[in-house]
Amino acid sequence: MSAPDDSDLLAGWTQTWWQAIDDFTTLLEDLDEAEWDTPTDLAGWDVRAVASHVAHLEQVLASGVEEHAEVGEPAHATGLMNLYTEIGVVNRREASPDAIINEIRSAATTRRTALLADPPSDAAAAPERSFGGVPWSWGTLLRNRPLDVWMHEQDVRRATGRPGGLDSAPAQHTIEYLSESMGYVLAKKAGAPAGTTLVLEVEGCEPTAFAVGDDGRGRPVAPPATPTLALEVDRDTFVRLVGGRCAAEPGAVRVEGDQELAARVLDQMATTP
Repeated sequence: MSAPDDSDLLAGWTQTWWQAIDDFTTLLEDLDEAEWDTPTDLAGWDVRAVASHVAHLEQVLASGVEEHAEVGEPAHATGLMNLYTEIGVVNRREASPDAIINEIRSAATTRRTALLADPPSDAAAAPERSFGGVPWSWGTLLRNRPLDVWMHEQDVRRATGRPGGLDSAPAQHTIEYLSESMGYVLAKKAGAPAGTTLVLEVEGCEPTAFAVGDDGRGRPVAPPATPTLALEVDRDTFVRLVGGRCAAEPGAVRVEGDQELAARVLDQMATTP
């Protein structure tokens, strides 16, 4: 049986994704054609590649038809999923900016229409289609799409010198979602011992806290009065770090507590492509 709030939760994520699509395509429309060749923080990808990647995934989700292409062995693509995402980039190398923008909007409109006509009600259920064979549930799929689109909006904004979009609903969704990864970063990636606590405060969000248990896992906890480590960071810096993009500006993160642990955490924060 579906959880009582699944329908509203999934509908909310769908609406957030739809806003992310609109914000992203509106930004792309504002670019000069030459700016589509501007390198982004993502190795090997320019603005055109980022937009092509979004078009690719939205088209697969809308149509259920997988694309195919010879992608070779690009140095920046590590792992099967990275090679998969190159398919959309290769297939749209000669596409015009207008064609890519129109494809994103058309595919997203088709998918949104279907989701509104027959909205999913069980977050744990498997959707009728995903992309690349990933075995995601409805909840994982619909929660991840606004994150992916908004992160790539920020990639384009940084590449083209158009800061913004940090106060939108997709921004809030993404930052809160990615904040949940900090328990894993603390315990597994930074190797903090049992009993270690971390409080993270991202600009405009409620503080979140994590503690490493005796089993070596980091879990959410109520913020302690005196954590082992406290980090205070603005939204742009947090997104850069957790997304594995460019380095933070010097002094952009306020650190209190264990300085050596802070260095390890900040060095290991990247958890999403």
